[in-house]
Amino acid sequence: VFGLSSVAQVVLGRGEFGQHLSINLGFGIGVTLGIHAAGGISGAHLNAAITITHCILGNLPWRKLPAYLIGQFLGSFTAAATVFGLYYDALYDYTKGNFTVTGPTATASIFATYPAPYVSLLEGFFTEFVATVMLLLGILVIHDEKNYGALKGTQALLTGILVLGIGLGMGMNSGYAINPSRDLPPRVFTAIAGWGMDVFRAGPHWWWVPLTAPILGSLAGVLIHKLFIDIHNQPVPESGDEKGQPAVETS
Repeated sequence: VFGLSSVAQVVLGRGEFGQHLSINLGFGIGVTLGIHAAGGISGAHLNAAITITHCILGNLPWRKLPAYLIGQFLGSFTAAATVFGLYYDALYDYTKGNFTVTGPTATASIFATYPAPYVSLLEGFFTEFVATVMLLLGILVIHDEKNYGALKGTQALLTGILVLGIGLGMGMNSGYAINPSRDLPPRVFTAIAGWGMDVFRAGPHWWWVPLTAPILGSLAGVLIHKLFIDIHNQPVPESGDEKGQPAVETS
């Protein structure tokens, strides 16, 4: 809701009620609050790519995957419906009732991601892949207790800042979906709510990229963290001047 509504204000307000920064802040705040809301209950599985990665790694039973995916889908779909209702009058005024995916008054991008006109499908795929790699690397180092992990209680805030950073640096090409659960349910909602099947044809046929690239990027991020960080970490000693160095005993 925070993310989509911030996009709606920028688009429908014609730049008078926010800019690129406000969109990224909206998504960062939403992620932070989502982790606080669901962290203690389910581990805050807000991202289908990360959930699937946990199943592949054996950290989450496959039998739980449908429930997590359904919850993510319903949450994101409901968020899109909420923002649609919140800004329905503004949408109608902006488009004169003609909801389009492309063109000067296109509004489908409020809800789902679409590549910029100059971006090829391959470039867009690579962008989503790299952005998700950075997301996973960031999450893993934030929670890495063998390394210099975040202070207890700050993980949600830092993850929100991580999403903000990804948006600030990698959001221009494709809107940084980095999450199938963030992209597909709102896209389905727009297809139902008046934009039609063009939401799946635009891009061209961009819709499958935010589903597949984040999953591959998530797996790659875990592999990179394992190879270049995790296997080189030593447990932090109970006492010592530096990690891995015994303390000098003093009387």
